[in-house]
Amino acid sequence: MSGHDHHEHEGETLIDAARDALVAEGEQWTEMRADVFAALAARDKPSSAYDIAESVSALRAKRVAANSVYRILDLFVRTNLARRVESANAYVANSHPGCRHDCIFLICDSCGQLVHIDDDKLTGALVSAAKSAGFADVRPVVELRGMCETCS
Repeated sequence: MSGHDHHEHEGETLIDAARDALVAEGEQWTEMRADVFAALAARDKPSSAYDIAESVSALRAKRVAANSVYRILDLFVRTNLARRVESANAYVANSHPGCRHDCIFLICDSCGQLVHIDDDKLTGALVSAAKSAGFADVRPVVELRGMCETCS
């Protein structure tokens, strides 16, 4: 598999890396954005905006609307802090927010576990094929569904 090297972050270093990446994009790291990112990063499976809104509401001891969370998650996707899992309409924190590349997600149909892999050769071939067909600004979204090792 053709991948590339990047530093995986977790815990506080992930939150710091996300803040730094967002600020580098010219955006502000507000308390609400920090709470949404922390709630997303704390989850071990893809989560919906409603799941995140519930967590942030509990943290803030007041209701946070899912629409507000959706707007923040959309910003996080645009700035590479999070990835959207299209088939599940859910989100995951990007563990290497300073690294821009296309991701391949493996998703377990039984337990919902998500594994992220990099294969620049594969995603590069998809981009080349799309460009040959006249498409520009292509962003491959590759999701494979099946059973993880534990569930199978």
